[in-house]
Formats: sequence, C-alpha cells, structure tokens
Amino acid sequence: MQEHTVTIEPGGEGAASRLVFAPRFNAAAAFVDRHLAEGRGAKAAIRTAEGDVTYAELAERVARCGNALKVLGIAPGARVLLAVLDRPEFFYLFWGAIKAGMVPVPLNTLLRADDYRYMIADSEAELVVYSPELAAELAPAIAAARPRLAMDTGELLARLADASPVLAPAPTGPLDDGFWLYTSGSTGRPKGAVHRQRDLVVSAQHYGVETLGAREDDVFYSAAKLFFAYGLGNALAFPLWVGGTAVLVAERPTAASTFEAIRRFRPSLFFGVPTLFARQIAEFAGLGADLSSVRRCTSAGEALPAHLYAAWHQLTGTEILDGIGSTEAAHVYISNRPGAVVPGSSGRPVPGYRARIVGENGAELPAGEAGRLMLAGDSIARCYWRNPKPTLVDGWFDTGDTYRVDADGIYTYSGRSDDMLKVGGIWCSPVEIEAALIEHPAVLEAAVVGRADADGLIKPEAWIVPKGPGAEALAEALVRHCKSRLAPYKYPRWVRIVDDLPKTATGKIQRFRLRVDETEARAEG
Repeated sequence: MQEHTVTIEPGGEGAASRLVFAPRFNAAAAFVDRHLAEGRGAKAAIRTAEGDVTYAELAERVARCGNALKVLGIAPGARVLLAVLDRPEFFYLFWGAIKAGMVPVPLNTLLRADDYRYMIADSEAELVVYSPELAAELAPAIAAARPRLAMDTGELLARLADASPVLAPAPTGPLDDGFWLYTSGSTGRPKGAVHRQRDLVVSAQHYGVETLGAREDDVFYSAAKLFFAYGLGNALAFPLWVGGTAVLVAERPTAASTFEAIRRFRPSLFFGVPTLFARQIAEFAGLGADLSSVRRCTSAGEALPAHLYAAWHQLTGTEILDGIGSTEAAHVYISNRPGAVVPGSSGRPVPGYRARIVGENGAELPAGEAGRLMLAGDSIARCYWRNPKPTLVDGWFDTGDTYRVDADGIYTYSGRSDDMLKVGGIWCSPVEIEAALIEHPAVLEAAVVGRADADGLIKPEAWIVPKGPGAEALAEALVRHCKSRLAPYKYPRWVRIVDDLPKTATGKIQRFRLRVDETEARAEG
C-alpha cells in the first residue's frame, strides 16, 4: 500500500465503508497533494470574491507554508494557533502545518483578548498567526501569554516567496496527532480536543459522502466558519476529500450576505445553523433570494425546529438535513438523510457511528425514554489536552446531550444533560419549551433556563428576542401561548425580552451565561 493513502472498502447496503489507512499517513497528502496526480491541478479548489485558487496553487502554497514554518524553527508536534478568517491562507496554514508535522489549532475569530490569552497559554503554542483585523484582541493576549512567536497572516504570507515549493509529508501515522479544536464553551472554559490524522477522513467519508452525498462537481458554501468542527468539515475537509470547490466568505454571515454569496458563487451545497435559517426565512421575500443552484442544505449547532424546516422547504423546495455533531467527534454523527427527513428530529446515526441512550445508572434505556446520549466512532478525539480523564470510557463518548430514540431508530434532541429542568418533580426539556415559544409569530429567538422561585423551586424562565416592536404585551401573550400547547408545569413563569442571546460561534445558545446573568441581576437587586 502506498504511503499516505486510504483504501475505501464498500460496506453492505446502508452500511459504512471500511477505511484502511497506510501505516505512514499524513492527512495533507490525502486532502491536498493527491489531486495533482488525479488530474485536478487546474480546477478551482477555493473560490473567493478576490479570485480562485486552483488545486495546483493550493498544493504549492501549502508546501511553501510548511517550509516557512520549519524555517521559523517550529518543532514537530508543536501547536500553531490560527486566529484566521475564512480566507485561502487558512487552508495554507492548516494543511502546511500538518504536512510539516506540526499541529494546527484553529481559534474562534469572535473571541476577546482574555479568551485568546487563555488558549495561547493553555495550549503552550510555539506560534500564533492571526488575521490583521483581529489584532486589537490578539495583541494584548499575545503580550500577556507570551508565545515564542506571533505574527499576522500578511507577515507569514510574505515569507512564502522565499520558501521552497517542495515539501515531503512528515512521516506521521493515522493515529498520530493531527490538529486540535477547542470546544465552544457552551458549559464553561473551552477544552482542547486532540484529533488524529485520520479524523477528518472519517467524517468526510462517512458524513460528507455516505450521508450528505457530496460529489466532485459540488460547490460547498458554509455560513458556519472554518474555526470550529462543523465549518471545518463543510468548507475544508469535504470539498477537498471529493475534489470539489469551497466558497470562502470572511464576513460574519447575515441573511443578506449569505443570499448574496449564493447568488454570486452558485453553490450546490449550503451549510447553515438554525438561527441563520430563521433570519433567512424572515427576510427571504424582501431580499429576493435565489437558491436555484442549491440542491441540499444542512443544519447543526442546535436542533432545527420542525416549523423552520417546513417554512424553508415551502420557500425553496430544498430539504435541510438537520443533525448533531460536536467538536470532539469532528463533525456530525447523527443526521437526517436525503429523501427521508423527519422534521424536528436529528435522524439516524451516520454510517460508521454507533449511539445509545443510557439512564443515570449507565444502563441502556428502552425506546421513547430520554437519557444521556453515548457515542462510538473513529473520529472522536483521543483526549482533552491537560485533562486526566480520557475522552472515551469503554469505547464510548459521553456527549452530554439528552436524547430519546423511537422504535424506528429516529433520535430526537431533548437538550443538554446539564440544561434539563426538574419542575414539580418532573424532568422538563428547555428545548421543548423553546420550540413552543418560537412558534409564536412575534418571536425570532428563544432560550429557556431554570430559575428558582421564592420557595427555591426551579421553574422555567424564557429569554425572548422579538421580531419587531410591541414587546410590552408580548410576555403575557407568550405565557398564554405556551399554556395552550404544553403540559401545565412547562409554561415559563417569567419572560424576559432582550435584543440578543449569547451564543457560541456554532450558533449554540449559551444557557449557562443566561443563568449567570440572572444570578448577578438578583444579587445586585
């Protein structure tokens, strides 16, 4: 078997393929270099408003970047932190570091200085590279954490001209460390999930090809950004795995900007999150959206409510394949399938992954009962950096999510396990209440957390982002609305009208921050 190759052995009907990796395997060779031998050198690998990057140009710049990093004295296995916007240089740095035997660590480009300081210090990075637009937050973080080297992308790219365009892939193996991703921080301080060289191949083949149906002629546009797992797969791993074309847009996504990108670049696959889909639906007619090029959409980050799926399908005629993934799993591991969408659900396990739902004692629960979702699969991170506990226990990863599975094997999200509320002695899912709230025509976004009443008993509290004016009368209307749709104990006892909700970059609502805000407000009062 040739070095740095993967043999894909087909599975049976509906079964996952078997991936056989060469003992010496470097992911950059499989995702970048092989396209030259396969005749794609002149094809556009990346498309931006500034122009295209062909596969031949990508391969050369990846090699030059890897050599430039070596000239800087970055050691094999050392961390290279990337606070880089969605531009071609992200690809050069990510794959260049891997090809040279280093470990790239993409960072959320929406963070503040203290967050960056923490990650620079926590990762013990040798180099931090950042987009110039992020200097205001990165500069104080770098000064405080003091990595050995730091520079903006302009300085690093200037070094490529003097670097050799020839670089042999580092002699890594499929189980060696390839890259890290920091968790989104939906429950506190981010943790560094340590991923192997093989992990992006696993998710690209099992989800990208075998679930989504990605093809070489596809154009991929992800509103979700490259710095977290969902966007990294959508816009970097999947297109390069099948020999397709990635569309990169550096700006933060809005309904207007995403519709304009779809009009301009004519993608066939569009990757969004529920919050964005809600805004796109609300502004669809006014913006004159044209999605005729899009054959398939996906959603992750939060459960996609059934009514949003229905509204999108009615407007566009296109399915949204909702699913659940995680930083630790590198991408989506449970998903709806084309032509077999069950609105309001996450669908079935992606080929190559196994899931089960367990109760408090660890025993598997029968169909219909909500419990903790456990996952097994080959793309799960081998560990958390600086965390004594392994990621897997007896081969299973505890996702921290509460799910139920029906008799047909369809999985439905019930919230984070630590977000579940016990109201009147009965477990209550914030997601169910949120789904009822956003059915109201005046609600754009909703989040539900637990709040103690005067007796110290937990009851639901709703935080609402309205669609427009008239919020004064909205609170009472929403209570009546929920009482008409939910069990009596589930209606929100308090309703807060706010301009925005705190979210991670993946679009997940940070309920822990709402709980903190509420506690601080009561203490000040």
